[in-house]
Amino acid sequence: MTALGRFTADDLFTFNLVNLDKLTETYYPNFYFEYLAHWPEYFTVARHPSGHCMGYVMGKVEGDGEDWHGHVTAVTVAPEFRRVGLGEQLMAILEDVSETCHRGYFVDLFVRASNAVAVKMYTKLGYVVYRRVLGYYSGTELDPAEDALDMRKALSRDAERAKSSVIPLDKPV
Repeated sequence: MTALGRFTADDLFTFNLVNLDKLTETYYPNFYFEYLAHWPEYFTVARHPSGHCMGYVMGKVEGDGEDWHGHVTAVTVAPEFRRVGLGEQLMAILEDVSETCHRGYFVDLFVRASNAVAVKMYTKLGYVVYRRVLGYYSGTELDPAEDALDMRKALSRDAERAKSSVIPLDKPV
């Protein structure tokens, strides 16, 4: 049985298998500690009964005024636990925190334009492509730079805005 709970500093020692994926961004330890210190409510881990990390989501709240929103910094699930709804559960937790704890207008995230599986999951969850960000993911000689899709999902408070936060922009940025 999967246990969902708050991510702790100790979880950094158990999530290597989750992060060993070309599509998963891996950050320096201080980056994770900053999120744990500032936005612990946005950092959730899924643990296997053995204690191993099956996946996690981390995010934050940001913006001003009608742009106040939750942001998904990373959501990832270990390959052996994919396609069983775990990513959807983790996203639902982050969306709920954005809605109930912070009264955000929307949730946004950036995803590699080539990551069709993730884009499909986010679309199924109600996200729309708000804009394309050219060259967002830096490249190397072997792995060229790549565009990101900025995807957004309106929360209930979005109806209060003068203009919806999820109306797509006409041109890439």
